[in-house]
Amino acid sequence: MFVEDLEDTRAIRRNATRARILDAAWDLARRDGLAAITLREIARRVGMRAPSLYTYFPSKNAMYDAMYADAARELAETLAARPQAGDPRETLRSRMRLFTAFCVADPVRYQMIFERPVPGFAPAPESFQLTAAALAGTRADMQAVGVAGEPALDMFRALITGLVSLQVANDPGGDRWTRLQDDAVDMFFAHYAGGTRSAVQPAGETQGAAHDHQQPPASR
Repeated sequence: MFVEDLEDTRAIRRNATRARILDAAWDLARRDGLAAITLREIARRVGMRAPSLYTYFPSKNAMYDAMYADAARELAETLAARPQAGDPRETLRSRMRLFTAFCVADPVRYQMIFERPVPGFAPAPESFQLTAAALAGTRADMQAVGVAGEPALDMFRALITGLVSLQVANDPGGDRWTRLQDDAVDMFFAHYAGGTRSAVQPAGETQGAAHDHQQPPASR
């Protein structure tokens, strides 16, 4: 019993230290940019020597992967909270609004998941799976509206992330582009759910989104 208690205490302390390191990494990323953070500066902030960080993260990319996983979990939890409306279109619209608010609330977190801010970094399969699962939820909400197929999903993602990217880059803290999100979704519905275009996936096109972004970021 004593040995088990000691191991539990060590695990708790290790997890707490990892959390402090990640908090410091996020703080630096928000100040200097994701690609600019250094292990030496992170170590200084948490009161340890840089080599000691390797006890918790074997490489800088391992730390980036932990940051990606943190952000992906937060996104998944946010989207899981979307209200289930009587009208499937309103359910999908609620998902879109939650996603947009999540992204503009923390641009660096958005960049970590959906852009390529760190040359050479790609999330580990288990970390990427968090965003892949969120994308599956979006696909399910779209199918409930009567829209299926990868082209329609790609268009939906492009519309929403395009507005988010413009908002983050050009009007941080404002709503010049995010206020257009309902209009964008109305256009999407008119095109794909209104009979103006078939949403059937072309022959030969594979399901899934493994062809975009590093593995790719997939959550809209």
